[in-house]
Amino acid sequence: MTVIIDYDAGNIKSVEKAVQYLGKEACITRDPSKIRNADRVILPGVGAFGDAMMKLEQYELVPLIHEVVENGTPFLGICLGLQLLFDSSEESPGVKGLSLLPGKIVRFPDSNERKVPQIGWNSLAFPKKTRLFDGVEEGSYVYFVHSYYLEAGDRNDVAATSDYGRVFDAAVEHGNLFACQFHPEKSSDVGLRILKNFLEISSC
Repeated sequence: MTVIIDYDAGNIKSVEKAVQYLGKEACITRDPSKIRNADRVILPGVGAFGDAMMKLEQYELVPLIHEVVENGTPFLGICLGLQLLFDSSEESPGVKGLSLLPGKIVRFPDSNERKVPQIGWNSLAFPKKTRLFDGVEEGSYVYFVHSYYLEAGDRNDVAATSDYGRVFDAAVEHGNLFACQFHPEKSSDVGLRILKNFLEISSC
């Protein structure tokens, strides 16, 4: 069973439908026992970094997420779910993230050439071969909606980059921990392939 963590951060049902379309069972929950016993866990999300961390703490999900990741369960963050895995965000100064991976979230600079937030399709580049992007061609397009982006603290964690006025880290992979700034559930066949790859990854 794939568990999708519900912490009132939206973007839940579309992820569930994508997992089910790929022939896998999915459960939207914040129940600790279901999350602990899941074959894999997805943390989606849209909204503000600080509000999301407050909700995770309110529902006592922060230690549970750490427990699941430390136990080797495949774990995927999507959009805001990626950002929460890191140390901090310029969106919410003073708010500590989950710090599962080193890095910070910064805002795209205002520009006359490019609108912020970035909304739409953009291509991916792969600095190395990873399980998450197995079978996905270099230059494939995926769907983004974000004003903030990741600056990973460890370049070895970066699984994909994209370019929106500057090159930014679009996905990470570290052991059983995976995350995408873009929305694979809204990225057509390419996104479904990425989700399929994640759903086929075994526990560490």
